[in-house]
Amino acid sequence: MFKNLFFILSFVFALTACKQPESKFGLVIHGGAGVIKKENMTPEMEKEFETKLTEALAKGYSILESGGSSRDAVEQTINIMENSPLFNAGKGAVFTHDGYNELDAAVMDGENLEAGAVAGVRNVKNPISLARKIMENSVHVMLSGNGALEFAREQGLEIVDSSYFFTERRWKSLQKALKNKKFGTVGCVALDKEGNLFAGTSTGGMTNKQYGRIGDSPIIGAGTYANNKTCAISATGHGEFFIRYTVAHEISALMEFRNYSLNDAANLVINETLKNVGGDGGVIGIDHLGNVTMTFNTPGMFRGFATSDGKRKVHIYKEDK
Repeated sequence: MFKNLFFILSFVFALTACKQPESKFGLVIHGGAGVIKKENMTPEMEKEFETKLTEALAKGYSILESGGSSRDAVEQTINIMENSPLFNAGKGAVFTHDGYNELDAAVMDGENLEAGAVAGVRNVKNPISLARKIMENSVHVMLSGNGALEFAREQGLEIVDSSYFFTERRWKSLQKALKNKKFGTVGCVALDKEGNLFAGTSTGGMTNKQYGRIGDSPIIGAGTYANNKTCAISATGHGEFFIRYTVAHEISALMEFRNYSLNDAANLVINETLKNVGGDGGVIGIDHLGNVTMTFNTPGMFRGFATSDGKRKVHIYKEDK
């Protein structure tokens, strides 16, 4: 009798285990928000952006699908965008007032709230990888300038001559900067099968920036934040506003302490709090349940997401659904 009962219980347990749903996972990316209008884009430019965003999404999704970590997915996804001249990060970074490219980046791990950030580097090919090295191999959270470059060399990261970052498009933007300032960023947030959230953001800052200006991207809680209790956030836009209103952490706090959904929290902060004070930009986010948001108050934001339920989209303009 007991043998039969044991057999039945074992069978039920095995059957139940087989029916357990797979862990949700997914990632969201952005390539900057701003005055991105269809009338200013050629079909060829649209295709270029959509192709690169799709490539970046596919890279991160394949890592997550195979059981890889959210930190690997975020870093390698952002590397693809940093290596493209299309985005204001890495290769495509904008120029400062003095004609340099100064790069900022940050990462944060939602599992343990560890973080790493870098500001004002001119010779590191992939700042997001340096930010991760700072998180994992340094006692500090943020490094800047020559000290960050020295640390990057010690960590074996690829160092390039400043000429690597020169692109004709960005140089022309600098010449027009007094009339038409540009800002933008790339970012990625991810949830892996283990339930860990991770956020990363990389940028060249604002065209024509002066005096060693640093924006929100490398500042934990402003442009980058992750917490397994709530969500992972990466921001893009006019950094001074995102710093003053600690945008990324504010979204997480609304979820944790006021029980807001991810989308409601992002909408309140971006389309009410920031918009009311003239702050332009947006955020991408994913929560601990796999829900995503891509919220912005500008005419466009390069963006996309891919989740384990089979949904995958890439968008550019506000009217895109």
